[in-house]
Amino acid sequence: MSIRPRSFPPRRYLVASDFDQTLSFNDSGVVLSGLIGAERFESKVAGLSRASFVQQGAELAYLLLHDPEFRQVRKEHLVEVGRRIRLKHHIDVLTRVLATGIEGIECVYNVISAAPEEVIQSALEGIVPPERIHGTKFDYDPNTGEICGIARVPAGYGKVAVLGDLQRTLGIPRDRVIYIGDGSSDVHVMLHVNRRDGLTIAVSETRDIAQIARRQVLSEDAASVLVPILEDVAGWEPERIRTCFEDAGLVLQEWDRMRTDVVSIRAADVDGRDQPAAFANLA
Repeated sequence: MSIRPRSFPPRRYLVASDFDQTLSFNDSGVVLSGLIGAERFESKVAGLSRASFVQQGAELAYLLLHDPEFRQVRKEHLVEVGRRIRLKHHIDVLTRVLATGIEGIECVYNVISAAPEEVIQSALEGIVPPERIHGTKFDYDPNTGEICGIARVPAGYGKVAVLGDLQRTLGIPRDRVIYIGDGSSDVHVMLHVNRRDGLTIAVSETRDIAQIARRQVLSEDAASVLVPILEDVAGWEPERIRTCFEDAGLVLQEWDRMRTDVVSIRAADVDGRDQPAAFANLA
């Protein structure tokens, strides 16, 4: 009588990331201001931040509801902003590897951001399903199309609430949560994930975040966050990580392995020769 080896289902992880400056090079509010001709957006945001009038990250939502210059904004403006957002390279590779490319692990990827949900859905169309995108949701006047209320703002502790709902819905243990962010609005959620033994990854040099995150990655490529995930979660050695990138058609051109991983990636030519990447997924 032969005993068949027992097979185990893949371990499920919840991977969540911010949008502005994490998956993109632009701030949604800056792009929207340029689209509608609004002035002094950054100074207005700075003023709201200094006064601690709204949660950090929720400044654009406040301006869209209350500022006279932004009252002209309709849903179609937000969709157009998403089309104009300049995305970081290889978000599609990131989502594909997380979904199916890590042996024994299944990662459910979601975006949690205070940016308007219409902006994120438009920017990531065909890359991240709409149901995996959790941004600021507005109420619209059915007659004029004007923004008349805010149903949800995932900023500050609001991100913790969305993350907790996802974790419970998916039935994922608290220590199998990975969060990726770049700015002060991510402080609450990163502290929350750290306390529960999850993994936090900073993708900027913002001091508040860099001191909290367990790992830090500096790169213009969204796929770079795979490096700490493959190291710390999957337990892969550097050679296997490099092979993973090569299988995805990329090359880890530079990898300065410090507490901060400074990563540069380029595309691999189809005939096996390495060439500088011609990044095509810029919005």
